[in-house]
Amino acid sequence: MINTTEELFADPEKDRRSAQELREWIAEPDFPCVGAKSALARGSLKVVRGRSLDSAWDDLKIHRELMEWASEYERDPSGLRSLAVVFDGPDDLDEAEFETLMWDRIQSLADKDHWLGQPYDHRVSDDPKDPHFSLSFGGAAFFVVGLHPHSSRPARRFKHPALVFNLHEQFERLREEGRYERMREKILERDKDLAGDVNPMLARHGDESEARQYSGREVGDDWECPFHDPRSS
Repeated sequence: MINTTEELFADPEKDRRSAQELREWIAEPDFPCVGAKSALARGSLKVVRGRSLDSAWDDLKIHRELMEWASEYERDPSGLRSLAVVFDGPDDLDEAEFETLMWDRIQSLADKDHWLGQPYDHRVSDDPKDPHFSLSFGGAAFFVVGLHPHSSRPARRFKHPALVFNLHEQFERLREEGRYERMREKILERDKDLAGDVNPMLARHGDESEARQYSGREVGDDWECPFHDPRSS
């Protein structure tokens, strides 16, 4: 018996194909992010399919997955993990269009987090202009890596729009263990080998707001983040 709209429109074959395509792309030898490769190797890369980046259709499902992901990390904080949402489309977005739709989805997810009474992670800022800014879902800080077919950075050029959510705390733990800088340097080297230059938007947390990095588009000093968390004072 079908009880929910999600079940009514479920397509396990499309779900499987979306997950497989992303995993195969990350597994390619020249893919630069060794953190994503580590999550893939450990089986801690979870892939969720969404119908369209320009629709709120799956936002409740995505938010629920983020809540569960944060809870799972609290129970087992070992290793690196990522939650990726791969959308069926649109596949013809330019960088500015992708950025706009990405922030629409993020805003919707933050609104739902607020509506459900979830606290903002007190370890990060809710102000996207602040160098210590991160998103917060289920009381845990996240940052986002946006992917789409027409990204100017090869490392972000996946065949479908996708948002990869990473828990901020796991990288703070790497810093405490003295492993973060080594991993970061390796990623930068591999990204330069792939693209021919270093991504100009990359910056350490605390030096510059990470909101500028989410979409993968190069933006200037006059760029303003369209996001406002409803819990912000």
